[in-house]
Amino acid sequence: MTRKPTPADGFSFGLWTVGWPGQDQFGSASRPDLDPVESVHKLAELGAAHVTFHDDDVVPFGSSEADREKILERFKGALAETGITVEMLTTNTFSHPIFKDGAFTSNDRRVRRYGLRKVIRNVDLAAELGADTFVMWGGREGAEYDSAKDLNAAHDRYAEGIDTVAGYIKEKGYGLRIAIEPKPNEPRGDILLPTVGHALGLIAKLEHGDIVGLNPEVGHEQMAGLNYTTGIAQALWAGKLFHIDLNGQKSIKYDQDLVFGHGDLFSAFATVDLLENGFPGGGPTYTGPKHFDYKPSRTEDKQGVWDSAAANMASYLLLAERATAFRADPEVQEALAYSGVLELAEPTLGEGETLADLLADKSAYEDLDVDAVAERGFGFVRLNQLAMEHAVGARS
Repeated sequence: MTRKPTPADGFSFGLWTVGWPGQDQFGSASRPDLDPVESVHKLAELGAAHVTFHDDDVVPFGSSEADREKILERFKGALAETGITVEMLTTNTFSHPIFKDGAFTSNDRRVRRYGLRKVIRNVDLAAELGADTFVMWGGREGAEYDSAKDLNAAHDRYAEGIDTVAGYIKEKGYGLRIAIEPKPNEPRGDILLPTVGHALGLIAKLEHGDIVGLNPEVGHEQMAGLNYTTGIAQALWAGKLFHIDLNGQKSIKYDQDLVFGHGDLFSAFATVDLLENGFPGGGPTYTGPKHFDYKPSRTEDKQGVWDSAAANMASYLLLAERATAFRADPEVQEALAYSGVLELAEPTLGEGETLADLLADKSAYEDLDVDAVAERGFGFVRLNQLAMEHAVGARS
């Protein structure tokens, strides 16, 4: 049995996760709505440290200012009673029909102005609640038809929206960073900024890109046929992994939002190994919350909701134990060395060596026995088998 989670583990849940009533486009809700205050108390009992939410998760869309204040005061009371904190906040710019063509990139300028105001209002709330990260998921920023968007203008408007919010954060002196959440499709046929790489490309052109990074989600990357661990590794390398969304996904299909580890288990093991142990040769590490963005299966009752929340944390802790044992195994260390994994951290050009020096080094090219070098085997299969044995608990 793995140990029980504690707030020190830094686990975080979106209120929209446990609060999902099981309604989908093919069927009505299979569970009653959950009171966000109840969710805060229950997640605290289970050992979570943080919650996150879209504005509309706590304050229903269209609430009066007076009702909004009452609801938020009650919610803040639950946070104070439990010690749970809000580490991230985001804005729902996808549910109401006004956003059917996006928020920052809608073809209707009125919608873009409304969307920007809605986001800014929640940036203020995020700062008030002490959050560190403001996530932007552009679920409706896209199209079903290639002719429906001026894609040059769409990227201009997307960049304008993000830069405007980032500039506001700096102007107000808020301790917030923006994290873009990529996704390839669903609910739109194609979504702008579909992957980590696409988002990094846009960030590089922003005026205030220094406080804009990424919030990659397991399922979103895997929906595009990509490797989630590789994606967050690139974001770490770029200094842009500001937040993470953990869940489970089985191959390229709709966004499943399964419990973490209940999709591609071996990929989940690699993800936890990177998050907990860092790169084998050293480098930047992720120190933020471990945030779960999943949905309790529609088949579950209320108890099943809480069982599924606990399962996310238990799966992570179990994989963390396995990953720690994997890295500590002398046979694994020997296999890493044999495979050249640790050698990759050595610069190709030596200290003080110039390209001219390399071009003058006949042993590097003219005199190199390429056939002899090509005979080398890297032993990656053996290394991967060791990882598999640790992942399934066959080694201790």
